[in-house]
Amino acid sequence: MKQLILRQLLDPESHTYSYILGDMESKEAVLIDSVSEQTERDLQLIDELGLKLKLILETHVHADHITGAWKLKQKTGAPILLSKFSSVDMADRLLDDGENLQIGQLLITAISTPGHTKSCMSFLWNGKVFTGDTLLIRAAGRCDFQEGSAEQLYESITNNTNRIF
Repeated sequence: MKQLILRQLLDPESHTYSYILGDMESKEAVLIDSVSEQTERDLQLIDELGLKLKLILETHVHADHITGAWKLKQKTGAPILLSKFSSVDMADRLLDDGENLQIGQLLITAISTPGHTKSCMSFLWNGKVFTGDTLLIRAAGRCDFQEGSAEQLYESITNNTNRIF
């Protein structure tokens, strides 16, 4: 029987959610949307759960929160993965739409969901989708920042629905 872990964590300052996905059999973990100020909290929880961080995923890189990905990489050696449309050079690997990532028993599918930014990516795992700022509770991400497009966001949400649900 697979024992998988999902932990949702909130940074109260930026109102950013981070997620830790873990496989207790392989003891491997993935962190989605890290926040710089919460690096120590996240590392402590990963350690308490007896896991080793294997991947750092970001749904997008944007000014609304400062990612902790680089700090996590420095402390754990885990690679940073971003959309191939990201315009930053901190990624160890750039992801294509539909690419699958396997960490232990965790199978995560990268889904390109531009609109909030051109490089937004959502991650599908175990019937759950991690959308970052693409899709929010009762709302969608803003499109009036640089690289934003309301048309792209609409297409991302409507065209990917059948892939997700």
